[in-house]
Amino acid sequence: MEKGTQAIVRQYVARVVAGVSGMKALVLDHETTGIVSMVYTQSQILQQEVFLIDTLEAPHVDRMPHLKAVYFVRPTFENVRRICDGLRDPRYGEYHIFFSNIAGEKHVNALAEADDHEVIQQVQEMYGDYLAINHDLFSLGVPSIAGLRGTKFDQMLFDRVYQGLVSVLLSLKARPAIRYQASSEVTEQLATKVAGVIEQEGELFSFRTKENPPLLIIIDRREDAVTPLLNQWTYQAMVHELIGINNNRVDMSGMPGVKDDQKEVVLSTESDPFYAQNMFLNFGDLGANIKALVDEYQAQTHSTRKVDSIADMQAFVENYPEFRKMSGNVSKHVALMSELSRIVDARQLMDVSQIEQELACTEDHQSAVSEVERLLGNKGVTAEDKLRLVLLYALRYEHHESNHLHNFVDQLQVNGVSSDKLKLIPQILQHCGVRIRQGDLFSNKSFFAVAKKSLQRGIKGVQNVYTQHQPFLAQVLEGLAKSKLPEGHYPYVPSYGHLPLPNRARPPQEVVIFIFGGATFEEARFVAQFNEQQRIAAASAAGTVSTIAGEPASMRVLLGGTSMLTSASFLADLGGGNLGAAPSARRAPAPASTRASSGAVAGSSFDPRRLAQQIAGPLAQPLSSVLAASTSKTL
Repeated sequence: MEKGTQAIVRQYVARVVAGVSGMKALVLDHETTGIVSMVYTQSQILQQEVFLIDTLEAPHVDRMPHLKAVYFVRPTFENVRRICDGLRDPRYGEYHIFFSNIAGEKHVNALAEADDHEVIQQVQEMYGDYLAINHDLFSLGVPSIAGLRGTKFDQMLFDRVYQGLVSVLLSLKARPAIRYQASSEVTEQLATKVAGVIEQEGELFSFRTKENPPLLIIIDRREDAVTPLLNQWTYQAMVHELIGINNNRVDMSGMPGVKDDQKEVVLSTESDPFYAQNMFLNFGDLGANIKALVDEYQAQTHSTRKVDSIADMQAFVENYPEFRKMSGNVSKHVALMSELSRIVDARQLMDVSQIEQELACTEDHQSAVSEVERLLGNKGVTAEDKLRLVLLYALRYEHHESNHLHNFVDQLQVNGVSSDKLKLIPQILQHCGVRIRQGDLFSNKSFFAVAKKSLQRGIKGVQNVYTQHQPFLAQVLEGLAKSKLPEGHYPYVPSYGHLPLPNRARPPQEVVIFIFGGATFEEARFVAQFNEQQRIAAASAAGTVSTIAGEPASMRVLLGGTSMLTSASFLADLGGGNLGAAPSARRAPAPASTRASSGAVAGSSFDPRRLAQQIAGPLAQPLSSVLAASTSKTL
């Protein structure tokens, strides 16, 4: 795992594009288009004698026998069918087919049967079937996993997830021990399926056996619903939460005053050194660094004003491409910083986020009720932000004897929150509540956990109130690093013939953590910092502190998820995919609606006083006890 995900996928794409000489057309499907765009720019691809970039789904009319077709597509039945249809009347002179994952025998046979004109030159597998986002972060780009929740079972969705995991392991040349979350049936199914594929494809996974084998651990997003609900204050995470990052691209077309050349900008650690160095910085430090970037640019601009001699002109021409690139980078980051600042001010996010952090990190019910009530009454706070505050309150104080959830629901109604979104309150308790979670999300299940958390806060202090929260993933990594992650909570898949036996005596050196239900950029930042701490500790133990990124550390973690979440996408998925995306961050707060005399939203069939009836059994008790406290309000 010395190489990062970006380097690995880039190497695969390079082999696909540069491995075929001569004039060629690169044909991608809708998923591999995103995969390639994460690691290669269009200009870089065109430099490899690629004269046409096409999509498999597009209608093809013109014949181009002078071009060689290089296909890089996922091995799905639909993609193979489309290729076979094209082979019956070949558009290109040669066909070179590269699948992004393991291609089944049926797929290969179908291609052979359709190749009547004998134009297929090769069929290969390149295991780059995932989006390489950061050096130690990947995503499968699956927008919703609602089809695998509850009694639903979407076979195509399940296949996409386990196939993506298999691709990651093959690209890393890893044959791991596998663990999963005991309380999650779907993580057990995924772990068992991946183990079965390793057993079935023994030749592909015949990598050198290690004394301390790699580890794949699959966990469920439901174990930590707090992290995706929080506002973020580091660069990459803020841009994704407040504006949105899609395959390294940020759509700024709807922002006020944006220039034409900034309507879509690219944020890539590979092509943007400033972004790579500042992506994990908090908002305040980021502002200072952007000012320094602007100052450097202004100094460079001033130095180019004086062109008096031929030598000056030659130096200017030589430096002009770099100068233009710097100009574009400065404009991009200033525009993004400006828009983030505008959204923060418009939505009063500094005030909102402080209460979010207190709800996530501090056990103080009286203060929580007071602060949430204050923000629910603030007309400058959006209805969506108010809903997230109530959801955080519901998760932390689910069983508190003085639970105020019913009163908060009434206030959300007044603030215009729709009935569909009000249903998220019982849904989040049903799917992510204390009855579902096996870990100690809030570090309050035992006296020891509470004392440990208080001691840590007392010793370390809180450097930044807006980033004090640590995801539950931190507890998982701590348990792995100390070889103390409970097997009762995270059991191993029973050993197959080709699965290595786990080394329980030592922490694993290579770990792939996959979050079913999506990862967050807060978790990505934590993993990056954890890896850096491990590298420095290992180098110090060896007697030297090296700055070489590839130096092996005592433990290296790669984080992945079905998708990269925002609070809006998390809640949309929680609602079964029926809510759609949340209103744009650029909208003004929703106006308060007129309250009907019955307490329900006028014209709505959903009465929030029936929240307790949305969920069955013990889970309903915290809500029903609050609702029943008032004799004037009956269920």
